[in-house]
Parts: sequence; structure tokens; C-alpha cells
Amino acid sequence: MMFRPARLLTRVSVVAGLVVGMVALEPPWAGAESGSSARRGAGGGKEAAQDQTFSASRAAREEKAIQDARRQQLVTKEAALAAKEQELKKLSAKLEAQVKALEESKKRVDESMKVRSTAQKKTQDEKMQRMVKLFKTLRGEQAGQYIDSLHEDLALALLSRLDTKTVAKLAPFINQPRVVKWISENLRGR
Repeated sequence: MMFRPARLLTRVSVVAGLVVGMVALEPPWAGAESGSSARRGAGGGKEAAQDQTFSASRAAREEKAIQDARRQQLVTKEAALAAKEQELKKLSAKLEAQVKALEESKKRVDESMKVRSTAQKKTQDEKMQRMVKLFKTLRGEQAGQYIDSLHEDLALALLSRLDTKTVAKLAPFINQPRVVKWISENLRGR
């Protein structure tokens, strides 16, 4: 059962009042021979001492009650903090799992892109090989005109794939700056 500090103090006060009432009563061992006047005179000093003792013990009980209430509040707060810490640990584990899943997805996407890129490169190489075969079979003048009409990068790539004998046959029919650029790139080792 959990007490609130105000209720606890109220209950302590009630108990203290009952105790005060009991203390005020004469104990059974107090003899009749002392007389009523003796009781009043001697009891007056005892009552003052008892009141001070009672006040001190009452204050101690109230202080203990306040400390107990504070301990209970601390226990409640510690329990709440422990619950929040557990929740944070669960969320952290969940986030780590999501990060791991995202990393795995990224790996799969990267592998897929790599496979796709390799397939596209292979397809492009096959197409380039067919063009090389085509340009080998064409007459020199006709092949030169086609190469001149291509974009410069494509023309240089095509010339790089052709064998030296075919390029020598086509060179007179290709725009001379392109041939010179192709020769200089080959000399540089590109």
C-alpha cells in the first residue's frame, strides 16, 4: 500500500494523539498513597519532561515518515527510468536491425547494378565488334564517309578497334584531324 506524504503525516498525527492520551493517563502502579496534591506537584515536572521527550520522538517519527516518502518517490522514479532505459535499448536494437537490412539491400542493389553494367558493356562490345566487321568489309571511300559522319568519340573508338591494315586502307578517306588525333592517342597509350 502506498501512502502519500500528506496522508502519512495525518495518520502519524492521529497515532501520536492517541499516544499522548495514553501518556496522560496515570499508570496503574502509581499508588493512592501519594495523594492528589503530590501527584500534581511531582507529575507537573514529569509531564513537561514527557512532553519534550514525546515532542522529540514525534519529530523523529515525522522526519522518518518524510524520508520514507522520499525513498518511495526515488524508487518510483528509478523504476520509471529503468523502464525508459529498456525501451531505448529495444529501439536501439530495432534501429540496428533496420540499418543492417538497408545495408544488405544496398549490397543487393549494387550487385544487381554491377551485373547489369557488365551485361550492357558486353552487349556494347558485341555491337562494336559487328561494326568493326562491317567497316572491314566496306570499300575504303564509303567507310571513310561513315566514320567522318560519326561523333568524334565514337569514330576514335571504332578506329581503335580496327586493325592497322584496315585503318591504313581507310585513312585517306577520313577527315585528317581525326586521323591525327587517333594516332596521337595511340602514341600516348590511351
